[in-house]
Amino acid sequence: MIVKTASVNPFRKIFIILEMIKFEHTIFAMPFALISMLVAAHGLPALRIFGWIIVAMVGARSAAMAFNRIVDAKLDAANPRTASRAIPKGLITVSAAWMFTVVAAGLLVLAAYKLNRLALMLSPLALIAVMGYSYSKRFTSLSHLWLGLCLGIAPVGAWIAVTGKMGFPSMVLSAAVVFWTAGFDVIYSLQDLEFDRKTGLFSLPARIGPEAALVASRVFHALMVGLIIWFGLLCRMGAMYYLGAVLVGVFLIYEQSLISARDTSRVNAAFFTMNGCVSIGLLIFVMVDLFL
Repeated sequence: MIVKTASVNPFRKIFIILEMIKFEHTIFAMPFALISMLVAAHGLPALRIFGWIIVAMVGARSAAMAFNRIVDAKLDAANPRTASRAIPKGLITVSAAWMFTVVAAGLLVLAAYKLNRLALMLSPLALIAVMGYSYSKRFTSLSHLWLGLCLGIAPVGAWIAVTGKMGFPSMVLSAAVVFWTAGFDVIYSLQDLEFDRKTGLFSLPARIGPEAALVASRVFHALMVGLIIWFGLLCRMGAMYYLGAVLVGVFLIYEQSLISARDTSRVNAAFFTMNGCVSIGLLIFVMVDLFL
């Protein structure tokens, strides 16, 4: 049951919304957008392009997350793990969440307009993709890959922002992000295995069981490492880049070691800490490779 919303200070409401959408998790996809940007520009692009890429990233993710909280409000209220989220708990009204979603989506479109024509033309498709994910668990166990697509848009978008066209290397990097995201989302969804089965929601753990789902997660992560290496070959990256790719593999192996079908107590370490290390770590090695 969704609790009736209490009166909240407007400034406090902003912080509640940012917490609701886990604004800090923008760190997952942002580094891959920056990697694509740096490689496409062979270094730093113009400050204007860099700034609007950041705005586009923040706008797209914020709109997607806020929309997800609106769509899933009743499910969140019924799930003990998510019942304390802002909308079920009555800290934020659905109308306030809608207003935030519209503003965030507007930021993406504005940023795309400021970047180039192709970016603007594709911005509505990006919004459809990232918002459509919110319904995917209602009809497909491959929702993890859909979430991956949502984050995977970032590298292609950044490449378009710099060059004005799609580049095949950015699509390879995007595919790497798709499988990386799907791999860790399968791990995260283990927490809701029983709830998903009870409510008829779709996820790989609910569909094929936790053991088989973890095997799929490991396959996804192996594909991610392979695609990262392919991206380096396509872009003729140097030795430091491949050292970063090896480090990504090490991080992912450790992430997988933290979780088993019978023990999900370390999901937060696997999901948040290690994935932050993966994305930021690779970005650092790309920067070193390009600039040194």
